[in-house]
Amino acid sequence: QVQLVESGGGIVQPGGSLRLSCKASGIVFSIYTAYWYRQGPGKQRERVAEITSGSSAFYGDSVKGRFTISRDNAENTLYLEMRDLMPEDTAVYYCNVARVDRSFWGQGTQVTVSS
Repeated sequence: QVQLVESGGGIVQPGGSLRLSCKASGIVFSIYTAYWYRQGPGKQRERVAEITSGSSAFYGDSVKGRFTISRDNAENTLYLEMRDLMPEDTAVYYCNVARVDRSFWGQGTQVTVSS
């Protein structure tokens, strides 16, 4: 059974930092491209960052220079380091892994940026 379990969300003040984790099981994590998405209140789901199986990273324009995606294939874990957080970063953050015709999602973790 494939499982993706996110953790690390919470409430943080503007300008603060958080680190999200996504632990994968039931798949050969290293061969999948992995993504972080987010969905803010009243907004569509947005792709935040992508990391390929070869660890090439790509970012959405709204998070470039502030967020860093990484992966630890030995630990089957995906990370998202977020800094200089802004209220508009408030959202449920989801991890996703995909390869060819297979795609799996985590349950999401809430990030709230508020003073």
